[in-house]
Amino acid sequence: MGRAPSPTEPYSGDLFGEIHLAELTRSAAAPTVRDYFPGLTICAVASGAAAWLSDHYGVPVILLGLLVGLALNFAARDPRTHRGLDLASQQFLRIGIVLLGFQVSASQIMALGIGPFAALLAIMAIALAAALIAARLSRQSPFAGLLAGGATAICGASAALALYGVIGKERLGQAQFALTLVGVSMASALAMSLYPVIAAQLGLSDAQAGYLIGASIHDVGQAIGGAYDFSDTAGAYATIVKLARVTMLAPVVLLVSLWIGPAASNAARPAWRRLAVPWFITLFLAIVAVNSLIDLPAMTATTSLAASKAMLLLAVTATAMRSRTDLLLDLGWRATAPVAAASLASFAAALFFVMFGVSG
Repeated sequence: MGRAPSPTEPYSGDLFGEIHLAELTRSAAAPTVRDYFPGLTICAVASGAAAWLSDHYGVPVILLGLLVGLALNFAARDPRTHRGLDLASQQFLRIGIVLLGFQVSASQIMALGIGPFAALLAIMAIALAAALIAARLSRQSPFAGLLAGGATAICGASAALALYGVIGKERLGQAQFALTLVGVSMASALAMSLYPVIAAQLGLSDAQAGYLIGASIHDVGQAIGGAYDFSDTAGAYATIVKLARVTMLAPVVLLVSLWIGPAASNAARPAWRRLAVPWFITLFLAIVAVNSLIDLPAMTATTSLAASKAMLLLAVTATAMRSRTDLLLDLGWRATAPVAAASLASFAAALFFVMFGVSG
């Protein structure tokens, strides 16, 4: 006679047991395209809705992606969406950052000049220091200050996504990450409206206004758009200043990864792998090098920028959908202190250097 099944084993004649065995077999197998489909589909629909709203109402698309994703985060309770959402939140953001390299070249830094570029580095350092100090005073994690400061200093949501990939979920929860993204996007949108008006009230020249706006607004598109609202000359100069900040994305991410060390989940890996530059940063630098040495067609930059924005929007939306809104509410107002401090410090420092004539 055969052995009787134990109480904990699924009985083969039981329908539930057969379904349970099938689920175990499916989860152990390698994921297929079908496993990613539910999460990617709902993420694409939510991102498309955010893009439509942004196009019709003029609200920053990244901010709308965050809000729509948070509103639909109940969908992430279904385990079938997890693979697709995780793919979008992790790999799509890396692809978006890589494609951003087509917008950057070494000639942009050379066109800026040594003095203005040195001042730009000082502004970035001041923003980062202000965020770290604010995080400490408001009893937040230092990693929250690092994330907010880096995002403010470099290029907003793109930098936040890259830095969070190095910081890791073990050090900083997704709720704090999502709140930082919301704060950075809102601060950038507000700055786009206010900074050109402030520059005009102060009687700044086109070059001064372009430097002020390009050095202090977080998002690339909003920095350039805000400067063009002032004048075409200011817009052209702000483009150079802002893209010079973007060139610092790879060095800052590399320095942060070396400074804070590996996350707990990577501590057992060999030292050479823990200290290795993330693959997407390596590709970013490679594309910047190619773009600096070869005169690529203008369509390459335009197409890659559109693709980068799409990838980053999908990544932000997926991250918001995987965030818990109850944890966001628990964080309170103190969680926004690093972003606010970094934004104010960045503007004040940029205005200081503009007034003292180092803006080019």
